[in-house]
Amino acid sequence: MSLPKTRSSSSSTRSAAPPKAGSSASAKKRRGAVAPKTRRRAAAPEQRREQLIKSTIKCIARKGLSSTTMADVTKTAKLSLGIVNLHFQSKEKLLVEVLRYIADEYKAGWDTIIQDSNLEPAEKMQALIDFDYSEEIAHPAKLAVWFAFWGESSSRPTYRKICNDADLQTTASVKTLCRELGCRSNKRAELIATGYTALADGLWLDILVTPAEMDRALARDISLNYMASFFPEHFKSP
Repeated sequence: MSLPKTRSSSSSTRSAAPPKAGSSASAKKRRGAVAPKTRRRAAAPEQRREQLIKSTIKCIARKGLSSTTMADVTKTAKLSLGIVNLHFQSKEKLLVEVLRYIADEYKAGWDTIIQDSNLEPAEKMQALIDFDYSEEIAHPAKLAVWFAFWGESSSRPTYRKICNDADLQTTASVKTLCRELGCRSNKRAELIATGYTALADGLWLDILVTPAEMDRALARDISLNYMASFFPEHFKSP
C-alpha cells in the first residue's frame, strides 16, 4: 500500500516545485554534448573506407594488382577482414574504388584550378603543370597504382573507362586554355592539348621507372618548355 502513496507524493512534489533556473540551458548543453559523438560515429564509415583505400594503394605499389590480397590490405590498414568485406564486398570492387579515388582526386585538383576566376589562362596552365608534378600527384606509390591499372585496362572495361575519362578531361581543359592563350585554330589547340597529355603520361612513367634520371622538378621544366614552344609570349623556357 505504501507504493501508490509514494508515487502520489513524488508526483505532487514535482508538479508543485518551480523549474530550476538554467534547467533548459542545461538540457540544451547536454544535447549539444551528445551531438559531436553522433557526428563522429557517422563519419567513421567514410574514414574507414578511405583508410582501406589508402592501404590498398600502398599494397598495390609494393606488390602489383594481381598479387595484392584482401589479407594484405587488412594487415596494412590494421583492420579486420570483416570490415573490408562490409565496405567493398570483394577485391574487384575495392580495386575499382581505389582507381576512382585516384582519378577523382586528380579531377578535383584540376577543377579547382580551372574554376579559379582570379587566375589568367597562362597562370592556370602554370598551376596545372605545377599540380601535375606535385608530390601529391607524382608520388611514386600513386604513379605505380595508376600505371598498374592502365596495364590492365585493355581487358577491364571499367578500368579503361575511368582512365580514359581522366585523360579526356585533361585534354579538354588544356585545349580550352590554348584557345584562351590565343591559339586561333581549334585543330591546333587540340593537337597541343593531346601532346601535353601524352607528354605528362610519359614523364610520369619516367619518374616511376627511372627516378635517378627523371624527377618531378625536371618533368615540370620539360612541360613548361613544351608550352613555351607554342606560347613564348606567355611562358619562358627554364
